Amino acid sequence: MIIVDTALAKRKADNNPIRVGMVGAGFQGKGIGLQIMTATPGMTLCAIANRHVESAIDVYGQVGIEPQRCETTAEIESAIASGRPVVTEDAKAMAASDGLDAIIEVTGSIEYAAEAVLAAISYGKHVIQMNAELDGTIGPILKYKAEQAGLIYTFSDGDQPGVQMNLFRFTEGLGIKPVLCGNIKGLHDPYRNPETQRAFAERWGQKPAMVASFADGTKISFEQAIVANGTGMQVARRGMLGPDFSNGDPGSPLVPIEETLSRFEPYLDPAGPGLVDYVVGARPGPGVFVIGTLADPRKQHYLELYKLGKGPYYCFYTPYHLCHFEVPTSVARAVLFNDPVLTPRGAPLVGVIAMAKKDLKEGEVIGEFGGFEVYGVADNMENIRQERLLPIGLALDCVVRKSVKQDTPLTFDDVQFPEGRLVDRLYGEQENIFFGKSGE
Repeated sequence: MIIVDTALAKRKADNNPIRVGMVGAGFQGKGIGLQIMTATPGMTLCAIANRHVESAIDVYGQVGIEPQRCETTAEIESAIASGRPVVTEDAKAMAASDGLDAIIEVTGSIEYAAEAVLAAISYGKHVIQMNAELDGTIGPILKYKAEQAGLIYTFSDGDQPGVQMNLFRFTEGLGIKPVLCGNIKGLHDPYRNPETQRAFAERWGQKPAMVASFADGTKISFEQAIVANGTGMQVARRGMLGPDFSNGDPGSPLVPIEETLSRFEPYLDPAGPGLVDYVVGARPGPGVFVIGTLADPRKQHYLELYKLGKGPYYCFYTPYHLCHFEVPTSVARAVLFNDPVLTPRGAPLVGVIAMAKKDLKEGEVIGEFGGFEVYGVADNMENIRQERLLPIGLALDCVVRKSVKQDTPLTFDDVQFPEGRLVDRLYGEQENIFFGKSGE
């Protein structure tokens, strides 16, 4: 941020702002738009694409701006050139428009988001996204395509995965080897669903299923999977360790994060690739932490002096994640410095599989993330591929072909896929490029 704010100030002084388009105008999109328009000098939100254009209009309406509705690329380009903000239902037309440096994708979808991201890459736009579900399913192939085009594809700062990656890089910069990247949560119950979370969702203006995906473990599984794919780490076991100090009560007293280290230490290997994991009921929540290690007794002496303990493991943490407040910084890092916040290193190392949330019957349709049918858990790709386990990012809208018992992982053979989906094609391409095998 110290470098980014100076660079953005110069772009403002030069009257040469970073020009941004955004796909999605929901809860996060509204906050990101507000932040760019009110608190980010040197950056302009030129256009918003959303399937329901009224929501895109509302984003601009927060600051009293009346945007121009456009349908075609030519119309969008003309409006941007004249300095008029644009709203459109056509994400591809926006991506094709000259005059944009980057596209922010914040839809929370899979198929629609994949189409939007591919369009952005094909038309030479950097992509900054807040879509762990998309990234945890086909992020490596999207990164590969962006890299081939000389573009940045990255997750954003502000959300917990990006904050973890910042802390990972900070720890490495101190000469301390990160051995675990961790997420701090207040609740984990795999059987939560849109009905159990409806009251909370309505209070905060969010969708019940999305809130349920936070509670049932799907979201944290995706978040830690993309951290693993960006750091080279893995999970200790299917579902991660996830020590829970809350006893199922989100209102119970929180344990200091340093006191949770003993639960992880038996699994830590200073010579290994490291682990991603999470803890429930610790403070400072809802922050993130990194456990690092070093063996030099002189440096251990200094770290003890600075109140980090005797070692050999040390805990670093960030006590917050500010989501849409920090997304503009991620855009600037990509456009001005070619610096991705968090992006897959190469082949996927960890994925998120679909587990039956209840006894599933033949003919049932798997709905949304956080829905009634399945929840997601993280597992190492070696296991996923060997057992032909079904990624939850591919499971949505599939029809169950045979009965599956509660808490059983689904396989590719358990479902019938919808025809003609882009996400299935991209997943197959990802398998072929990184593992030399065609997709299912």
